Amino acid sequence: MKRLHLERLANPQLLALVAVLLINWLLFPNFFRISWQDGRLFGSLIDVINRGAPVAILAIGMTGVIATKGVDLSVGAIMAVCGAVAATMVVAGYPTPIAVVAALSVGLLCGLWNGFLVAVLDIQPIVATLVLMVAGRGIAQLITEGSIVTFNDPALIFIGTGSFLGFPMAAVIALALMILVTLLVRRTAIGLFIQAIGVNRAAASLAGIHSRMLLMLVYALSGFCAAIAGIVVAADIRGADANNSGLWLELDAILAVVIGGTSLLGGKFSIPLAVVGALIIQAMNTGILVSGFRPEFNLIVKAGMIILILMLQSPLVGSALGFFKRDPKQAASR
Repeated sequence: MKRLHLERLANPQLLALVAVLLINWLLFPNFFRISWQDGRLFGSLIDVINRGAPVAILAIGMTGVIATKGVDLSVGAIMAVCGAVAATMVVAGYPTPIAVVAALSVGLLCGLWNGFLVAVLDIQPIVATLVLMVAGRGIAQLITEGSIVTFNDPALIFIGTGSFLGFPMAAVIALALMILVTLLVRRTAIGLFIQAIGVNRAAASLAGIHSRMLLMLVYALSGFCAAIAGIVVAADIRGADANNSGLWLELDAILAVVIGGTSLLGGKFSIPLAVVGALIIQAMNTGILVSGFRPEFNLIVKAGMIILILMLQSPLVGSALGFFKRDPKQAASR
């Protein structure tokens, strides 16, 4: 039992997060200093958690998509659309709950549309979601009429800037969503079905798994999570910016999921580790800014990480690593 706990603590993703945080501490000695003001926690570490929440929310939805050997490039655009819907409805005088439900419904419908293209029409996921990635940004601009829609609704602003027990509300939402989705995939057969489809969709269908329905589900969840992230971001800046909301965050979400151990070839996945991957990305962003590098340097680092991860996940490297890990006695016996 103790060995099992030690193996969990020695998880590569957790060790990587600790390493990045320690590097930030070396660059900025007050990094771990946390203070309590006006009923909430403040500090650089809290900022990492807060700023990493939108990507973490996207990663939660993206995990199931990638586990089924797919990808969702439209989550950034869905964020912009749903943020625009919530903002314009509040400005128009609709109650906050109705505006939020409407925005979430739009995100869910966008996800179902992607799922329909992938599962029913058998369009490649990267092409199917690219359609909404392009069109969604235009739809958001039409909703906002090309301008930034600002609002002062206290209830909606609380979602992005409020706190619960001292912690940022965005982080609380991400944590609650992570727990709910993790319970869904671990306490039910859905998680095993997702893995089965990712490994071999045809074989999963022959085994009685309704692959089309499950693909619709994972893409719907991705759209729903993108809607939540869009509302959080809009509430944080107190406005809907159709041009910049969620811009390139789909790449961060994909990278977070892959850092969390989910292979782009589908199969095994982990929701909590995808969230850890999102925190690693945000901690890296913070470290780069603190060290004085230009923000554009983030893109170079992320590109390097993607290349490294893809190389490690390639069959050639995997077989080579498997060869070196073989037991010498077993190799000799052959």
